[in-house]
Amino acid sequence: MSQTLERRVREQRARVLVRSLDYRQRHLAGGVWLKLRRVLADVDSAYVIPGDEARKLIAEGHRAEPVGHELDPPKIIVIASAARIATIVSARPVPIRLSGELLAAECLALTPFETTA
Repeated sequence: MSQTLERRVREQRARVLVRSLDYRQRHLAGGVWLKLRRVLADVDSAYVIPGDEARKLIAEGHRAEPVGHELDPPKIIVIASAARIATIVSARPVPIRLSGELLAAECLALTPFETTA
């Protein structure tokens, strides 16, 4: 077999291995990563907040996302207006991406995009 053909075979096997691992993780996670991505795609900003503030937001009637309870460890993810989150002194902004900073947070407050209707 030529060197070029051997290299192409190795590259193809590597792609197949990565793809199979990706599918296995998706299956074992029960789609939680896709659900979390979907939630993050619909928000304008994200903030790390203390647990007591998250529970206050839920008690006020703000929507808690069920995907937070599917994560390990479970998280409280609340959707609230930017004006309401601005009243939380200890709210710390985090980038909206699947990063260690966002995933390490115990409680998240997310603000939806403003709609002009």
